[in-house]
Amino acid sequence: MNPSAEDMIRTAARWIERGVRVDTSAFAQDMGISRSTLFRRVGNREDLLGDALHYLSERTLAAAKRSWEREEGEAVRNAAGELRCLAIMREYRSVLAASAGFRRFLDDEPVLAIRLLTDPDGRVQPRVIAAHVELLRRDVDDGGFVPAVGLDSLCYAIVRLGEAFLYSDVLASRTPDLDAASTLLGALVTGIPGRSR
Repeated sequence: MNPSAEDMIRTAARWIERGVRVDTSAFAQDMGISRSTLFRRVGNREDLLGDALHYLSERTLAAAKRSWEREEGEAVRNAAGELRCLAIMREYRSVLAASAGFRRFLDDEPVLAIRLLTDPDGRVQPRVIAAHVELLRRDVDDGGFVPAVGLDSLCYAIVRLGEAFLYSDVLASRTPDLDAASTLLGALVTGIPGRSR
């Protein structure tokens, strides 16, 4: 057995989903490699967890996009007038919030989890922001809306606001309110139909 870095990241993501603590000794043993090989291929525990969390985020966002395409095709807005990007982001947050394994990771290792998820120079947040830029750019290019500020600034605000609500139980001892998050993000992402930059 000679797992690649990608194999290890996907396996670590599955451990998180199952609510299993990613201990490097047990993980390396499960992968059939030494801890030094694990470190050479994916870095330390935080590096591995960061990449695994990003993998889960990326996969969740991709599934939300596919869900929109199945239901709405290439439409920029649904019958209720909701922008494609807002509907996709709403489903993305909902799936993450409902993941028992992800919630267990937040509960069991809150300081580490928040650091990994919200570090502006880390392996998760910058990639999540970039994915949101791509998501919103598609709606801008397809004529769905014109943002009031640049996409980089808008998506930074969207991701940070989403984090504040999604992780509010860990950050502020408040029950996550995803409906409030969707309402606020909808107000933040305003547009003019039929125009593009």
